[in-house]
Amino acid sequence: MNSKQLMKRIAYIVGVGLIVSTLFMSCENLLDLTPQDRLTGGDYFKNEEQLELYSNKFYLDILPGDGNIYRDNADALIVSPLDEQTSGQRLVPETGGGWDWAPLRNINFLLEHSHNCEDIQVREKYNAVARFFRAYFYFEKVKRFGDVPWYDEVLGSDSPELYKARDSREFVMEKIMEDLNYAISVFKESNRAKDLYRVTWWTALALKSRVGLFEGTYRKYHGLSGYEKYLTDCVNASDEIMKASGGYALYQSGALSYRNLFKSDNAVQTEVILARNYNSSLNLTHQAQAFENSPTLGRPGLSKKLVNYYLMKDGTRFTDQADYETVEFKDEVKNRDPRLEQTIRTSNININVTMTGYHLIKYANDNANYTGGSSNDLPLFRLAEVYLNYAEAKAELGTLTQSDLDNTINRLRTRAGVTGKLNLNDANQNPDPYMTASESGYIHVSGANQGIILEIRRERTIELIMEGFRYYDLMRWKEGQAMAQAFEGIYLPETAINVGYDIDGDGTKDVCFYTTATQPNAGNVSYVQLSPTGTGTTLSNGDHGNLLCYAWIDRTWNEDRDYLFPVPRQEISLSQGVVKQNPEWGE
Repeated sequence: MNSKQLMKRIAYIVGVGLIVSTLFMSCENLLDLTPQDRLTGGDYFKNEEQLELYSNKFYLDILPGDGNIYRDNADALIVSPLDEQTSGQRLVPETGGGWDWAPLRNINFLLEHSHNCEDIQVREKYNAVARFFRAYFYFEKVKRFGDVPWYDEVLGSDSPELYKARDSREFVMEKIMEDLNYAISVFKESNRAKDLYRVTWWTALALKSRVGLFEGTYRKYHGLSGYEKYLTDCVNASDEIMKASGGYALYQSGALSYRNLFKSDNAVQTEVILARNYNSSLNLTHQAQAFENSPTLGRPGLSKKLVNYYLMKDGTRFTDQADYETVEFKDEVKNRDPRLEQTIRTSNININVTMTGYHLIKYANDNANYTGGSSNDLPLFRLAEVYLNYAEAKAELGTLTQSDLDNTINRLRTRAGVTGKLNLNDANQNPDPYMTASESGYIHVSGANQGIILEIRRERTIELIMEGFRYYDLMRWKEGQAMAQAFEGIYLPETAINVGYDIDGDGTKDVCFYTTATQPNAGNVSYVQLSPTGTGTTLSNGDHGNLLCYAWIDRTWNEDRDYLFPVPRQEISLSQGVVKQNPEWGE
C-alpha cells in the first residue's frame, strides 16, 4: 500500500467510523473502559487487512502531530501564552495531566488477539508494530512521570491491577527495550524496506537510538545508576542505521538544503525515516505556517539566546565578537550559519506575528504570508537526529573520536554550509564561555569532554529546533534552570525607539517601537507598543536593549520537583494511596 492509499484508508476510518465504535475507546482514563462484552476479538484479526486497519489507529493516537511538533515550547522558542511547565505555574491536576492509558489498551488488545491470524509472518509483523508503539507510548510516560504502572494485558473494569503501585523506572525502561528489540528482530527479517509513513526496521532502530540517549543522559545527570548501558544502546542502534546498506543519507539540494527539507510537500525519503503524512486533497493539513505567520496563534519567535548559539559561517563563535550583545538584527544575521536564515526571515519581517523579532520560516512554503492549512509532511525521525544521538552518546561515554565527529556533526555543518570544521581537541581545550554561563548556557557539564559536549548540544539545538525535542532535552540534561533565564529578542538601540526603524537594513523603515502612552506618527510602518508598566514586552535596559518577554512572570524552577510532572489527585485517591505522588508535588 502506498502512502496516499494509507492516508485515504486512515481518513476513511476516521470519517466513517469503521470498526472504531467497536474496537476503540474515547476515554482519557484507564478506568473508563470499553465493556468487555462489546468485542471479544475472536472473530477479528484473521488476516493482514484487519490487522492493518486496527493498527492504523496507533499512528494517529500515539505519534505526535501538528502543534506537538513545531511549537517546541521551552527556552529556545518563545510563544504566547507560555505553557505551565515553562512559566513555572504548574499545579497538580485533579484528572488528566497526561495520565491516560486508552491507546495502551488498544495496543494490548491487538497483541492478545493477533493469534487469530494463522499466517505467522503477518502475525509477527503486526505484533512488532504493536510493540513498537507500546515502547513509544511508555517512553513518553516515563519522560513525563518517571515511575509508571506497566500493563501488558487488557484489563477489565474490575481488575485489581487497575490500582497497583507504579512500577520502577528501571523495570519499565527494561520493558521498553524488550519491545524495541523484539520489533527490530522481526522487522529485520520482514520489513527492511524504507517506508515514509509506516513503522519499519529503520524506525525501530531510530526509536531505540532516541530512547537510549534520553535515558542514558537522564541517568547520568540526575545521578541514577546504569547510564552507560543506555548510552551504549544508543550508540549501537545509531551505528547500525548509519552503516546499513541501502540506508539513509543527508538530503542535499544545494545552498537551501535545510529549508527545502522542511518545506517539501512530500517528506524527503533520502533523509526522513518516518513522517506524518499530510494531504490537502484529503483535508489532512496542519497549522505550522499559520503558527509562524498569524498574529493570533502565539506570535512565536526564536530567543536571542538561541540566535547567539548559531556560529559564524566560517565556524567561529558569534559570541566571541566583542560587540555581539549590541549588534542590531541587520548585522547579526550576516555571515552566520546558513541555517539561521533558513529558520527565521532576514527580510520582509512581520513584527506583528513574532514577539521576539525573529520571525520563523521553518516549514513555510514560498508564499511568505500564508496562514492557511499546510500539507507538507512533518518529519518524526530523520538521519540528522541519529547522527546527533550517536555523537552525543559517545561524547558522554568518553569514547568520541575525531572520525566520529567527521561522520556526524561535521557532515551536518557541511550540509548547512558552515565551512569551519568542529575539532575535538580544540573544543575541549577552549569550551565556549557563553554556553557555560548560568545566564545563557548549561551549568552541569564538566570534565575533560565539556567543550565537545557543549558543541554537540549547540548543533542539536540548531538542527532540531521546532521538531519537538527542546523541553525534554533540557530535562535529561538537568538544565531546567534554563526556563528561568531571560527570554530576550532582538536588540534595539536607543535611536530605534519612538521613531520609524529599518529592522532588516533594506533602506525602508518597517516598524515603530514606542514607549509613549500614545502612538507617535512614524509614517506607514507597523507599530509595536512596549509596555510602560512591565506587564508586556519591554526593553531590557529601559530605553534600549533586547526585547524582553514575560519579565513580569516569576519564572522559577524547582530542582527537586519540576523535572517530573505531578500525578493527578484522582489517581492517587482511587488507588487509596497505593499510587504515590512525585517528589515535592504534595499539597
